Amino acid sequence: MECIEKKLILASNSPRRREILARYGYEFEIVKSFYREEKFETFSYENIKKNSLGKALDVAQRIQHEAIVVGADTMVILDSVCLLNKPRDFSEAIFMLKSLSGKEHKVVTSISIVNSITLENLTEFTTTNVYFRNLNDNEIIEYIKSKNPLDKAGSYGIQDFISEQEVLNPPKNSFIEKIEGDYLNVVGFSIKTFENMLKALH
Repeated sequence: MECIEKKLILASNSPRRREILARYGYEFEIVKSFYREEKFETFSYENIKKNSLGKALDVAQRIQHEAIVVGADTMVILDSVCLLNKPRDFSEAIFMLKSLSGKEHKVVTSISIVNSITLENLTEFTTTNVYFRNLNDNEIIEYIKSKNPLDKAGSYGIQDFISEQEVLNPPKNSFIEKIEGDYLNVVGFSIKTFENMLKALH
């Protein structure tokens, strides 16, 4: 864990980001961001930064004490440009998982940190390549029914299929054949990236 002197605030309602920060020993407060997250049809680093930095700046400008505010946003990119957001309903979740079946896609997370007094800020991106095996309709439908992944970009959570310890040898029934890069980035928050950012902002 990177030692930080200033109070840490997470501008996110994501239970996965909360769990990751807590697991790695960080003490933090959660302050809801009122920034209206934009939905984009195609990927660009500027677009994903707009969301992560917008969330962090909204909170940083509303609090009265000095703190490091953290905002994040995750995008799933298929075939280089097609962006898979959070599905609107069951049918769209099915469509997304069918689209990912048998293919490689990229998961990009943007993390932004902001000093609430100076508004000095930093944004970094982490990319992980994820490879899905071929999926049949029944297992896609059963997964969506059992896990209800409508709050996840791309309609899935990697933790539903493999743990961090199984990355090099995924279970045979896993949707995921392999990943290249940071596992926690696919969950939604790269601790490695975050800790490097804290060092750079100080």
